[in-house]
Amino acid sequence: MSQQKSFSSNLGAIMAAVGSAVGLGNIWRFPYICGKYGGGAFLVVYLCFVFLLGSVLMMSEFVIGRRAQHTPVKAFQALCPKHRAWGLVGLLGIITSFFILSQYLVISGWTTGYVWNAASGALAKLGTDPVAISDFFNQFSTSQWTPVLFLCVFALIVLAVILGGVQKGIENVSKVLMPVLVLLVLVLCVRSLTLPGAGRGVEYLFSPDFSKLTGEGVLAALGQALFSLSVGMGVMLVYGSYIPVNDNIFKTAMWITVCDTLIAIMSGLAIFPAVFSCGFEPTGGPGLVFLVLPNVFNTMGTAGVVFASLFFVLLMVAAITSAISLLEALTAWFSEHTHTNRWVGALLFFVLTTVLGILFSLSLGSLSHIKISGLTLFDFVDRLNSIYLPPLCALGTIIFFGWVMPEEDIRDEMSNHGTLRIGYFRLFRFLSRYVAPLALLVVLVSGILS
Repeated sequence: MSQQKSFSSNLGAIMAAVGSAVGLGNIWRFPYICGKYGGGAFLVVYLCFVFLLGSVLMMSEFVIGRRAQHTPVKAFQALCPKHRAWGLVGLLGIITSFFILSQYLVISGWTTGYVWNAASGALAKLGTDPVAISDFFNQFSTSQWTPVLFLCVFALIVLAVILGGVQKGIENVSKVLMPVLVLLVLVLCVRSLTLPGAGRGVEYLFSPDFSKLTGEGVLAALGQALFSLSVGMGVMLVYGSYIPVNDNIFKTAMWITVCDTLIAIMSGLAIFPAVFSCGFEPTGGPGLVFLVLPNVFNTMGTAGVVFASLFFVLLMVAAITSAISLLEALTAWFSEHTHTNRWVGALLFFVLTTVLGILFSLSLGSLSHIKISGLTLFDFVDRLNSIYLPPLCALGTIIFFGWVMPEEDIRDEMSNHGTLRIGYFRLFRFLSRYVAPLALLVVLVSGILS
């Protein structure tokens, strides 16, 4: 593998992988899922799943990618040449990345549009009337051209980064955007925590009340842990093939897990105190960001315009870093299988995912009459991306890792050919062979049944 197709340093690998993990899942999805299932109690269960299962799944993808030095499909085939059908797991990862990116572009387009609407004062003009704010979002998201325009702007930004390559594009941009993201979260936390009555939001997030946590909430915590760390879509496997051979995979995975979790918690600190301070409920669901928070910002007067602008810039930065990793997985896979330059695959998947994203966007408005199993195109792909594809891909990956890939290869890769002590290995193998597959199977089956 050429140096151009690997990260230049451990810091670069961590920043890029953290950028992949930290996305809309942390700043858009985590707060409303946490709010829906009881705050602090959900947080405790979520942390357990992140460190005991999410990090294990991430390390398994890193090991497969770095050991094989291939992208999904060929990675599984190279590590198990006698049973090349395992390459289908890698292909499922590519399909998962493709559909997630296509839907991701829609929500990212909304985020990009809301940066403009917040900065221009359009949101502030709505005041604190929830009906006006709801109507504004509905008109924006279902209109024919406005969300499509912002979707295309966002997609072009992501394409520009991918065309820059692994080091000059992904790594360098991640090294800039991740500190910016952390700075924005800190600024928003400080502002939120200084609001009158903010203590109720802090108490809600950090004071567990397990009587409010249901079985559904436990499963939601497990699903969020997988979603947040970007496992089950082939992305971390591709990034694993870029990790330098002398890097400690365990430490890299732990750094990513810790950073991802801290940013999710900080996002909660930026949102819940503000929500409680302004007299709203934290159980706003998926509309918490686009429906509830604008109302919160508009109660802050002139400062609300700045606060709203910073928040949606933060959301956009997080969306960019995750979308970069998804497009990179598709680009790298296509380049390896067709032996073409990166720009061919990047342009191809830019066009395909953007066109599909536009169709998903229009399905909320002018194409809403097109249904699959009674669902709009957007709702159908949302069901695929949240219930079926990532858990199924992660399940196939961890079964391959735990039961098919030779243990000596895993041990050799994790110990950097015997130069590192891996006292955690026995626990890691138990989790990867028994606990993680069972947990993923529960998530998959419960999702299908629900």
